[in-house]
Amino acid sequence: MLAALILNSLLAREPTDGWLPKWQSYILAESKTRYCDTETGEELGWLVSPFLSGFAYGYLATNETEWLDRLVDWADAWLKRAVKEPDGFVGWPKQGTGGLVEDQLFTDSLLGEAMALTPLVRLHGQVHRGGLSWRSEIDRKLDRYLQASEACFRKWDGRGCWREVKDGGVWVVPAFGIDKASGGWTAGYATRRNDGFSNPANKENAIAEWLLAMFDATGKPVYRDRAAAWFRVMKARIRTNGRYLVWNYWDPAGPWDFKPDGSTRHWVGVHPNGGYYGIDVGAIVDAFEHGVVFDRGDIDKLIATNRDFMWNQKLPGAEFRRIDGGEPDPRWPKTPGVLWVPLGKYDAKLREIFEATFQPASWGGLSTTPWNVWRSRTG
Repeated sequence: MLAALILNSLLAREPTDGWLPKWQSYILAESKTRYCDTETGEELGWLVSPFLSGFAYGYLATNETEWLDRLVDWADAWLKRAVKEPDGFVGWPKQGTGGLVEDQLFTDSLLGEAMALTPLVRLHGQVHRGGLSWRSEIDRKLDRYLQASEACFRKWDGRGCWREVKDGGVWVVPAFGIDKASGGWTAGYATRRNDGFSNPANKENAIAEWLLAMFDATGKPVYRDRAAAWFRVMKARIRTNGRYLVWNYWDPAGPWDFKPDGSTRHWVGVHPNGGYYGIDVGAIVDAFEHGVVFDRGDIDKLIATNRDFMWNQKLPGAEFRRIDGGEPDPRWPKTPGVLWVPLGKYDAKLREIFEATFQPASWGGLSTTPWNVWRSRTG
């Protein structure tokens, strides 16, 4: 009871004074990069989506329409650069767009498109759930963004990138691309329903969050069903010692993930960069809040893992170790583990760590800062 009262008190008050002004200065300065004018492939996710999310949550947190104008500016600049591809769909292809099988291919990225579309679709969903209103031209823009998102789903589904597996379903990276000389597909298109490479967990989870947002915006069961199918796979892969949880960065999902000699096409194990696990947990919390696959017991075990096992029990000086307790990797010495921010809603201590350590004027703060302000107000 005491913990619940503390948490309610934390959520009820305005986050740390000065967060929004610091965030605003940072996002406006960083937005001068104009990644929306140049990026393609998977970078749509890593470089464009943080700004789209920041602008969308910036509006929800402040009710200031300038953030809608910035969102439309960036979204239109990205979407208008689409090119028509051999199957009639549009995309933003890139050489070596990310992943294992397509390093030498000129192709789109489902992950990049899904991540960039998610904030646009989420905002559309908020319009219908929350009764938000603004200038009619913004509403028309959001409708067009939703139409683009539905076309994106049809594109990747039609390209054979969804696979039913034992525990549910996964998205695979296709083993074909666009032949620049002929304008048609490369040879791998003919065997597209049998080849490919299953995405690692963090990418599957990011795609699943897009699908949950699509369900919220459209009410169409197919999106929720596809997200649930992945989350069943995700839950089946999580290991427990009774209290703490651990899972691999990547696991094989089907025969396409094995080499002819029977070895896996990617290493299997815990990733030494804890940031990927933060993405996973964010998606699990999203699934739980949608009533999909994960329950409160799962959330409690994630809290215990992050708070009682990974955290060094220091404040200030909070640090987090790897989810498996392994040694830090020299490549990521500062992030062997990270605070799982979305769990702060359900645990007062994790919320306290967040408020004590968070840097609103940072890359991670682009979307997390206004998201936190908005979520603190709406619960």
